[in-house]
This record gives sequence, C-alpha cells and structure tokens, in this order.
Amino acid sequence: MGEELFRMEGISKSFPGVKALDNVSFSVNKGEVHGLVGENGAGKSTLMKIMSGVYSCDEGKIFIENQEVRIDSVSKAQQLGVSIIFQELNLAPHMSVADNIFIGRPIMKNGLIDDRRMFKEAQKILDKLGIDINAHAIVRTLSVAQQQMVEIAKAISRDCRILVLDEPTATLTEREIDQLFEIIRNLQADGIGMVYISHRMEELNRICERASVLRDGKYIGTVYLKEVTLDKLVNMIVGRPLEDKFPKYERKIGDIVLEARNIKRKNIVNVDRLFVRKGEILGISGLVGAGRTEIMRCIFGADKAESMEIFMDGKPIKIKNARQALAHGIGYATENRKFDGLALSLDVQYNINMAHLKQLSRFGFIDDKEGMRNAEEYIDKLKIKTPGLRQKVRNLSGGNQQKIVLSKWLCNDVRVLIVDEPTRGIDVGAKFEVYELFNRLSDQGVAIIMISSELPEILGMSDRVLVIHKGTINGELDARKTTQEEILYLAAGYNIMEGKPAPKLSIHSDMEVTSHD
Repeated sequence: MGEELFRMEGISKSFPGVKALDNVSFSVNKGEVHGLVGENGAGKSTLMKIMSGVYSCDEGKIFIENQEVRIDSVSKAQQLGVSIIFQELNLAPHMSVADNIFIGRPIMKNGLIDDRRMFKEAQKILDKLGIDINAHAIVRTLSVAQQQMVEIAKAISRDCRILVLDEPTATLTEREIDQLFEIIRNLQADGIGMVYISHRMEELNRICERASVLRDGKYIGTVYLKEVTLDKLVNMIVGRPLEDKFPKYERKIGDIVLEARNIKRKNIVNVDRLFVRKGEILGISGLVGAGRTEIMRCIFGADKAESMEIFMDGKPIKIKNARQALAHGIGYATENRKFDGLALSLDVQYNINMAHLKQLSRFGFIDDKEGMRNAEEYIDKLKIKTPGLRQKVRNLSGGNQQKIVLSKWLCNDVRVLIVDEPTRGIDVGAKFEVYELFNRLSDQGVAIIMISSELPEILGMSDRVLVIHKGTINGELDARKTTQEEILYLAAGYNIMEGKPAPKLSIHSDMEVTSHD
C-alpha cells in the first residue's frame, strides 16, 4: 500500500428535498485502485462529482498529498490532476482520437494547430498505456471499449494523478474487461491513484485491494477485500442480510397469452414458434449478438419482420409498430434505458406517463392533475426514490431510472411485459426489489419475457428458458432442472438434446464463451 495521495474529510452535500451526502470521508493512496460501492442512490456519484469539480460540497475538506485544496470547478480539478470518466463517454465522435485527447488545448505552432506533433504525442500516450489504437482513427469507428480507452488517454494527457472510473465495464465483454484491467495496472505502476465504482463484486476482487461502502449518503466503512466475505460486504451495502439473491415464489401459470410463429428478418432472426403463458416468466438466454433482442424487437414491432404471425389468447393480431403492440397489451423495457427508454432531460412525471398520454388526454389536452395522480401511484407502487414529480430523471440513480421505465409500461395495464437486461447497472438491493416486482406482476397474471446475460438471474427467476443461437431457438429448458453449463452449451451452438458430446468451454460471467474444441 502506497502513501496517501487524496483525502476527503466530512463531506456533506444537499439538494432540494434530499441530503445526498452526510459527513463522508474517503481516501486513495498512490498506485491504488480503491473500490467505491453502495446501492444506487447511496451517494457514490455525488461524492465523485465533488471530487472532480462538477459539484461543490456544502461542508468538508479535500487534501491532495496532505495539502488542503479547494475544488470548485472541473478545470480546477484537472489542474490538480483529478479526472473522472463517466458511464456516458464525453467524446466528439466525428473527430480523430488525437483531436479528442487534446480537445480544448491543441498543440500550437506559430498560431496554428500543429497536427503532426499532436498526433505524434497522442500516439506516444496510447503506446505507453498499451492501448492498440491509431491516433488518426475517427472516434465513431471505435468500439465502446476503445472509446473508453481514449477517455483514459485524454485524462493522462492532462497529467492526471487521480482517476475516477464510474462503472467502466457496464457494456464491455470479458476480453475487453481484461484489456481495461491491463491498462489500469499500467497506471498503477506509474503511481496513479484510482477510484473504481462498480456493482460487480467479482471485478472488485480482481482489481481492488480496498473498498469503501456508502449507504443512504453516509460512510459505512472501508474493508480489505481479501479479508471480508461477499455476504459481509453485501450486508454493509444494503444494511441487511440477503439470505437469497432471488425471492422464493411459487407462480400460478395459466394458458398461453402470446404466441409468435414464423418470425423471419434478414439473416438475423429465424424462429418457428415462441410463446409465453399467463403469469409465467420466460427467460431468453444466449451469447452477445445471438439475436435475443432482435427477436423481441420484431414481436414488439420496433423492427419490421419479413414474416411473422402473432396470436393473443389464440386469436391472430397484427403488429406493425410499437403503438399497435401497446394497444394489444404488450410493453417493452429496452436494454439501454438511457438511450431509448427514458427522456433524461424531462421529469419523473412525464417519463412515467410517456406511453400513457392518450389515456390522460381530455379534448386534446393532457389532464395534468390526472397525470400527477398516476405518477404518484406508480412511485408508491414501485418504491421509486425521488425528491418529487418534477425531478429530472437524469438525476436519479440507475435503479430508480429502471423502475420508471417499468412504470411507463405498467400504467398501461400490459398483459405481456418484455424486459431486456432488466437489472443491468443496478445494485444488489435494487435487483431484489425488481425481482419482487416481477413476482407481484406474475401474481396479477402478467406474462414476462426476460432477456438476460446473467445466468444466475435466468435460473433464479425464470420458469422456462429459451436459448438463442444465431437468431434461432437452439433449446428449451426447465429452469428448475437445468444448469448454467447446459445453457452455455446450447448458447454456443451445440445441441446437447440430441446427445452430441459437450465441448470444453471457458465460461465467463457475461455470457461470452470460448470453445477449446
């Protein structure tokens, strides 16, 4: 453990209607990757925004190498060597990697931008970090993982000494995570202190020595990860023991509600038959890029299928767009809530009522009082934590944003709810609440189709599991009788139902599989 690099003492911060931080202390040593964990809304992002100059604290002190400093702006933080990389990357996609690394402070010569030297310096930074990217590449042509690495290079080019990584692996594959961790280790070797925010406990154990826990805006404690059990850490995070990750529940499953036949779309989707019953949770599993989401988008009418027959309660219906799907009682909570599930700049009330405006309209005008009543009902039903109806959704935690996405469809009395990666990016406590909500919906007869890359979630919450491979259903399994290995064999394209020998596979947590055959 190196000497202390950065320290925050007694940090407090309030917003209208809520105290986000209450007397929180936190420190990072030179060359350390310090984990910061807590439920959504615990105050992690607020603390890091104070650290990086986005917010100013109401009370408290900040020290860098034992010298008290005042961080009252992002530029002041950067001058002091503090940078943060948010989940939503801050890059100019139409510009080159080098232009992005030196954006706002280009290298000049005789009053003109010295492109040649700037590209040379950018490439030097990339090579030193072990980042295999050409400085001339246009950012929009890069993968999300590569763009994240460009953000790191940009921070290092500012003589960064303290780097905050906020959920850096949320959209990365296992291989990309390995590459990111290698870069993090290179930064450690240079003495850079890092704060690593993540809900993935297995990652914390791989990359962090210590982790600090926040809960409800308060500092709970700091632990050495090798000396604490996962159960103990989870207990610190949620404030109560979680005996089981998945609530025990016996569902009453009825007749088939939704059935889709002969779904074809280009070379992406080719499904003969798919159905879900009343009160059932149907798990959809498969590798990244297998076509899980594409199948559901066809059923919902978001993508046009070349052929498809849809039946509700055994009667044929037509679905050509999302509006028709909703009219037939089908809702779809999308994978990327921030991109196509929410209007982040608008308030909680509007987002909950977004798909319900027709029912709230009177003579062409929206009944605001009825809209408020409807939003308040679902805030209460789903236990959404918000200072008020007029709070902008972008300011809420990931778990509360996800509950708003679900509210948007539930207030339309949907009979079939498709949920795509419903717990991605939310903490263990919020996950449990989402699972309990699904069980309550099942009790009301709602059929749920759940796409998930988390195998424990698929097995813990589903009644049946359909495994997708290259746009087709490669197997149907009883969730209570199958195993993760069976699902992964089917996901990799092997049909173990026909008695073919199982391959040797390296199994990763994010449904990425490597075959050794």
